[in-house]
Amino acid sequence: MSDKVYQVLFACTHNSARSIMAEGLLNSLAGGRFRAHSAGSHPSGIIHPLALHTLRRMRIPVDGFRSKDWAEFAQPGAPAMDFVFTVCDNAAGEVCPVWPGQPMTAHWGVADPAAFVGNEEQTERVFWDTALVLKRRIELMLALPLQSLDRLAIQREVRDIGGR
Repeated sequence: MSDKVYQVLFACTHNSARSIMAEGLLNSLAGGRFRAHSAGSHPSGIIHPLALHTLRRMRIPVDGFRSKDWAEFAQPGAPAMDFVFTVCDNAAGEVCPVWPGQPMTAHWGVADPAAFVGNEEQTERVFWDTALVLKRRIELMLALPLQSLDRLAIQREVRDIGGR
């Protein structure tokens, strides 16, 4: 059994909701086997309050989150990513930085809950549903036997997860 801790970056445009929730979910579910980070191509500088509310409802600590630029993770001294997942269609179509370590990449796009227009109850439900989709994908990734798969098989599996 490997002691490797896999580094994962969830990338989005604003780094205010989906990527933040994915970071919190993976760090909570991974049992120390993965270390999640999040960033945006054009970070808003703020975390959407309902993203934090949703994580709290899932009993996930919300301390320490900040909206940051993905360029932080392409600089010398940044952790070398093993995986980079885009969680919004805009970020998936943008030119990404060159990530140190040549990580495996996949698009796990989900609709932006922050863009939803509705009443408070409906909006909370959209955030909750978004978090559940991300949680399910993360659980599928955590179930992969990474030590027994080659790089191409892992790449195929993580890409397939984005379609579920």
